[in-house]
Amino acid sequence: MPEPLAYFLTWPTYGTRLPGDERGWVLRGEGYQPLDPIQKFEAQARMTEDACVLDQEQRRLVEKTIIDHCRIRGWQLHAVNCRSSHLHVVVTADRDPDEVREQFKAWCSRKLKELEKTRRRRAGQSPAVARRVREKWCAERGSRRYIGDEHSLEAVIRYVLEGQ
Repeated sequence: MPEPLAYFLTWPTYGTRLPGDERGWVLRGEGYQPLDPIQKFEAQARMTEDACVLDQEQRRLVEKTIIDHCRIRGWQLHAVNCRSSHLHVVVTADRDPDEVREQFKAWCSRKLKELEKTRRRRAGQSPAVARRVREKWCAERGSRRYIGDEHSLEAVIRYVLEGQ
């Protein structure tokens, strides 16, 4: 199998696309799954924090973090689009796509925590309160698609940049 030109990576923020969701969802190894209210209720009950919805400043920070990480790693970033509840990245990297996605999620989570601590300090909260910030910013998994030809790469870049 030839090397892919790029990876199309997508992941939701924590708690915004749960198993059983009315919009449908993907079960690893099983594919697309329909609405299942009981499963969604059970997933909500297991949540340890509220769902994470990113504001404009947080979205800009996530995109900057992805851009910086690609530059540091020497990866070619084709497109990035951070929405309030999910993120799309099209990247060419010398790693497994799941590892690339996990690196992005880890660095974005670190930067979002730093931003939240700074916001709390600016708001005059005590240092102890300012340190207590959200732990879960991203869902556990996400999706990855291999992009194998120029036409598909152009289409997915257009979707990420214009189709949102």
